[in-house]
Amino acid sequence: MRRSAIEYVEAKNLRKDVTQFRTGDSVRVHWKVKEGDKERVQAFEGVVIRKKKGHNRATFTVRKVSFGVGVERIFPVHSPRYEKIEVLTRGNVNRNRLFYLRALKGKASRVESQEDAEMRRAAASHAAKANAS
Repeated sequence: MRRSAIEYVEAKNLRKDVTQFRTGDSVRVHWKVKEGDKERVQAFEGVVIRKKKGHNRATFTVRKVSFGVGVERIFPVHSPRYEKIEVLTRGNVNRNRLFYLRALKGKASRVESQEDAEMRRAAASHAAKANAS
């Protein structure tokens, strides 16, 4: 069976080096910015609040708070415009869309990391064992 021209072009433009990350992870996206004749790399760091699937049209939204103002940016997963995506911390969330973070302010808008969640669970189980004996 022959592939259509659209499927051929989409398959040709897929990135092979896509970093694996999930919603709730803190990431740093190194995005290429063109200013006049020059091109430089600008880092955008924040929490992934949404991942949208769609083969080569897949996107993800990163949110950060800059000088008290929430800033969100949508990045295409398979874009040639970014150099790399660094995962800084893994988030411990049970949702696929974290839009509720938009309404929260200050420390309430932070996402708990997986390491902190594991330490909290270990401390709770240790306290339960100490109380049982």
